Amino acid sequence: MEIVDVPEPHEPGPGEVLVGSMAVGICGSDYHFFSGHLTEEAGGGQFPRIQGHEVAGTVVAAGPGSELEPGRAVALYPLSSCGECYPCRAGRPNTCDNFQLIGIHVDGGLQEQLLMPADHVFPIEEDDLGVAAMAEPISIGVRAVTRGRIGADDRVVVLGGGPIGQSVCLLARERGAEVLVVDPQEKRLGLSREMGADAMRWTTPDEVVQHAREWAGGEGVPVAVDATGVPQAVRAAVDMAASAGRVVQVGMSGEEVQLRVGSFTEKELDMLGVCCCGGGEFAEAVAAVERNANTVRRLISHEFELERAPEAIDFAMSNPSEVMKVVIRGA
Repeated sequence: MEIVDVPEPHEPGPGEVLVGSMAVGICGSDYHFFSGHLTEEAGGGQFPRIQGHEVAGTVVAAGPGSELEPGRAVALYPLSSCGECYPCRAGRPNTCDNFQLIGIHVDGGLQEQLLMPADHVFPIEEDDLGVAAMAEPISIGVRAVTRGRIGADDRVVVLGGGPIGQSVCLLARERGAEVLVVDPQEKRLGLSREMGADAMRWTTPDEVVQHAREWAGGEGVPVAVDATGVPQAVRAAVDMAASAGRVVQVGMSGEEVQLRVGSFTEKELDMLGVCCCGGGEFAEAVAAVERNANTVRRLISHEFELERAPEAIDFAMSNPSEVMKVVIRGA
């Protein structure tokens, strides 16, 4: 990664908004993209690229007909869909076969100004743009609790206490669910407890599965969410799930997981993958950030200026046990 000069974007036309003063969160998919490990199906290998898909900023200018005024704080919905493929026709454009994500397929937020479609720009009542940028990872949590059909009567185990796991915890707790978060790091579990969740340090898969099933009342866990992508945790989520339960896979990785086929037929499990959210769910995420700004702010562990972006991503990738969320701020 290097800092370079790029041409300034043109003035926004109809249906366009120019955004500046960006704050950009860095996440695991950024690490995978940067290191060349993001699969081609997920958009890997498209270099050179300006990264950054967790983005908030302020409106610099808006095209004719827009009601957005300069200086307005906004969060950016990063995904565009084709509208023609099977997922789009089926009403799930967030899984579009030809989707484009800013910072992956097209240039993203790690620059001074970014031109965006107006319907991807969401006003947000939050002055701290670093917190506002968390709307994107929170939106993955929204998608996860929606896909998992999590409600007030559910007991939910979340494997992984990183930003996505904490987002799932936050939103499940808002829905009234009882939540158990499992993570190797005690400091991450402390934040989950502050949200009203129970917490357990990861030890061995067998111990975690046994404790989780007992915690849920002995019959198994109605909803198990893996936010790690680690094979042992994915297997644990399947093993702890109750009959007729749901296993929600949020964590990304290229790893292969050895699973017993009978787990799915004997327990008739729903195995639910989670990708990006839809536009309506992004609006829900913006509202969740506004309601929970103080909690969301706790997810940001380190901040860097835009000029130090190469240092920021190197630090984040080299210090996984210290980093919760790195935010890079523009001028």
